Amino acid sequence: MTADTVTELFEEHRPFLTGVAYRMLGRVADAEDVVQEAWLRWSSAEHEDVREPRAFLMRITTRLAIDRLRQLRSRREAYVGPWLPEPVATEFGTAVADSAERAVLADSVSLAVLVVLESLSPLERAVFVLREAFGFPYAEIGATLDRSEAAVRQLAGRAKRHVEERKPRYEVDPVVRRDLTERFLAAASGGDLEQLLALLAPDVRLVSDSGGKAKAPRRIIETADKVGRFLLAVGQDWPATTEVRILELNGGPALVFSVGGQVDTVFQTDVGGGVIRCVYVIRNPDKLSGVRAG
Repeated sequence: MTADTVTELFEEHRPFLTGVAYRMLGRVADAEDVVQEAWLRWSSAEHEDVREPRAFLMRITTRLAIDRLRQLRSRREAYVGPWLPEPVATEFGTAVADSAERAVLADSVSLAVLVVLESLSPLERAVFVLREAFGFPYAEIGATLDRSEAAVRQLAGRAKRHVEERKPRYEVDPVVRRDLTERFLAAASGGDLEQLLALLAPDVRLVSDSGGKAKAPRRIIETADKVGRFLLAVGQDWPATTEVRILELNGGPALVFSVGGQVDTVFQTDVGGGVIRCVYVIRNPDKLSGVRAG
């Protein structure tokens, strides 16, 4: 295998490997570090012995992601305020033609699901990602993790039950979610508390991630009245030059606020039953560098 072929094969699989690593770790930088390490190991491997490059690369990347996740756990325990995944663009375009497959991929990268995945063990998370997001057979996942097929099935069942119990259980029409996002922006920016409260579920939650590096609540805010009043107060503080765009991030519409050409805040909502169930606010600048400002 020539050096060019080695590089071409890796680049062909890079998007898939990055997708696995991001779902495992929740941060683009960490995912890219893992994929880079996978490249170093791939480039120095004995390629004549590799029959299935994709399986070989998946094995390396998944194991590296498990190791990295174990290292990150202690850091996240010391994180200032709630921790949320880093938002990523998910405009699949023509890369995913099948609407059912697109829905599965979008769900597997949603903020709500990624938050729940944080409570799984590293092995459970790896099995869940490979099985539920990418549809790999149990036997292949077992070979990747050096576990028996029976053990993988057990891990998969436990992880899936855990996620299903904790993630939002409502189906959401993308058109409805977009409409609610636009109405949410109009009510919050227009200072209309009554209109805003009409969009919020009574038990709505607001989760804000700043990592202590920007002004944001360090505890989860609950109930429609408290969340609504907080959002209206925040709406009064934006500079007149603030620009707001709606982008598809993590499988759904998100409000991207930019000040002076730099992304300052990302708002995204979980919706169900025609109302907003949760508001995610990401202000940690370390998690916003990959979001387009304009």
